[in-house]
Amino acid sequence: MPPTSWELQTINAWKFPGGLANPGEDIGDTAVREVFEETGIKSEFKSILSIRQQHQHPGAFGKSDMYIICRLQPSSFTISFCQQECLKCEWMDLDELARTEHTTPITSNIARLLRYGYQEGFDKIDITMRELPAVYTGLFYKLYHRELPESYRNIT
Repeated sequence: MPPTSWELQTINAWKFPGGLANPGEDIGDTAVREVFEETGIKSEFKSILSIRQQHQHPGAFGKSDMYIICRLQPSSFTISFCQQECLKCEWMDLDELARTEHTTPITSNIARLLRYGYQEGFDKIDITMRELPAVYTGLFYKLYHRELPESYRNIT
């Protein structure tokens, strides 16, 4: 069968763990769960690094797709990967990941973004989360944004 325009273009490429959110699941909780399910690595959500928006994504059930890339802090380091989802799983040097031809464009771009964060400080790239009370009694929402300078945090 000839390839179609919707066919997956990259096979056996290095990529970061990922997957779909469960209904009602927060962004950070999804990232932590998916990393654990695919790699066996326990981690903590730190920030959002980037958001990819794509329309007509063939795996998005006819909807536009938002792919949210999170920065996590690992609390375990021994890999026990899911063989149903991954062919191979390993820790990689970010310089190598940014340069390899065996990855997706989003993976190499995020590797460069992470290198920048390590070198210049994640405060320059992190989109962090604060939980705030909603206008509806007893409800809360999560607000994601770049951290404000101290002088702007408590203006009354």
